[in-house]
Amino acid sequence: MTAFYEQLSVAANVSPPPGKVSAWQHAYARRLAASDLAGVLLAVGVAHWVRFGGLAEAVVTYRYIDYTMVSLVIAVVWMFALSINHSRSTRIIGSGVEEYRRVLLATLAVFGGVAIVSMLLKLEIARGYLIVALPAGIFFLTLFRWIARQIVVRIRENHGRCITRVLAVGSPSAVRDLTSSFARDPRSEYQVVGACIPGPIPRRKIEVPGVGEIPSFGDESNVVHAVRSTGSHAVAVTATERLNGRGIRDLSWELERLDIDLLVAPGVVDIAGPRLQMRPVAGLPLIHVEKPQYHGAKRFQKRFFDVTFASAVLLLGLPVLLSVAAVIKLTSRGPIFYRQERIGLDGKPFEMVKFRTMVDGADKMVDKLAAFNESDGGVLFKIRNDPRITPVGKFLRKYSIDELPQFINVLKRDMSVVGPRPPLAKEVLTYDNHVKRRLLVKPGITGLWQVSGRSDLSWEDSVRLDLFYVENWSMISDLLIAVKTVKALVSHSGAY
Repeated sequence: MTAFYEQLSVAANVSPPPGKVSAWQHAYARRLAASDLAGVLLAVGVAHWVRFGGLAEAVVTYRYIDYTMVSLVIAVVWMFALSINHSRSTRIIGSGVEEYRRVLLATLAVFGGVAIVSMLLKLEIARGYLIVALPAGIFFLTLFRWIARQIVVRIRENHGRCITRVLAVGSPSAVRDLTSSFARDPRSEYQVVGACIPGPIPRRKIEVPGVGEIPSFGDESNVVHAVRSTGSHAVAVTATERLNGRGIRDLSWELERLDIDLLVAPGVVDIAGPRLQMRPVAGLPLIHVEKPQYHGAKRFQKRFFDVTFASAVLLLGLPVLLSVAAVIKLTSRGPIFYRQERIGLDGKPFEMVKFRTMVDGADKMVDKLAAFNESDGGVLFKIRNDPRITPVGKFLRKYSIDELPQFINVLKRDMSVVGPRPPLAKEVLTYDNHVKRRLLVKPGITGLWQVSGRSDLSWEDSVRLDLFYVENWSMISDLLIAVKTVKALVSHSGAY
């Protein structure tokens, strides 16, 4: 398996030829097929070993069923299901949760089908075999794909390869927004390498803050020339008044001859895939944006997750809680817990509980230290080497142990496990109607802000991430954020 991923790394380092669809994606998809086959064979092999005590014999027969043949049939059907579910489509591999979702659906479909066939034909396939093979398959398939992603991400970050070069077509402001959005995530597949600006005034370049200069190649009539000059693999049409529906259609015909992908950015920002539905109406592809869901079944699911997760953490972490409380009491004067008013759901205040990490009376010292505030935006108060933090408090903050008592707030319905950062009352007073949408859901112990930089984030980035979560939250995203939080705590980046 190690040799396989080394080959993947070498293949991914090969830059795709200019003017063609990204060749690295097709090589990546082919190697994912081999990776999937290895995962499927490992899954049925582990099921054999656990259920029947080993693989010493070539054929394992139990209750007149040849399980070697059963395993081979399941493996073939499993690979076929992964294929017809387009789990290796170049449109979804390498980024986002859609790839994992398709792997999960294909796997569940296979084992659901096996259960139905077994019942109809009265095959009585051993349940223990299926119970082991199903989770083992999900584990190995997702693990191998995650490893493949990390290889590609490392190549992008270290060598600038495995990139899809994009030519942006649109107004200057739209091109800047698109370029900034791609550049905001260094792991992103797309990179804007040129632009065509429809309009009477020609431009030679577009300055994008934080990115640099993007060369311009004239208006929309020069797209083909710009594609060849920049070696682009895709053209992204974003907000523009001069390129109408017929113009986009004609452009798609031109790009089709060059084997270049056409992307259309609708200009809707911070809206996740589950809320977007494509509806063809009267020959027009309409994008329907679903309303955010904060009530009903989703809220019940979130509350169930909160209670279960918080109770498990408090119960299993009780020895840690008691030990931390004793250390704080013995090493500094003042209470064990720090209580502070925060603003929660619908703007209602509540008392948030944390382990005390600063000297007693630290709140009264804020005015004296105001000149040292390092927060970008001035709304928050953050100092990297805050003199008020105790030695024990510095360790607790480094690994976010000080936040464990907040799970009590979760049980009290004041907070959620995952959500926006809980704001202070004075922060909420500065909110405009746009930022106030953060208060539509309960604040969280962790969230997108926690797994994306924590205290290293600027005020604008913190708000953007919180609003994205509010607009698009789901149980799947909560679970992914909870998993990513563990990684953030281990790396302790942005914790001070």
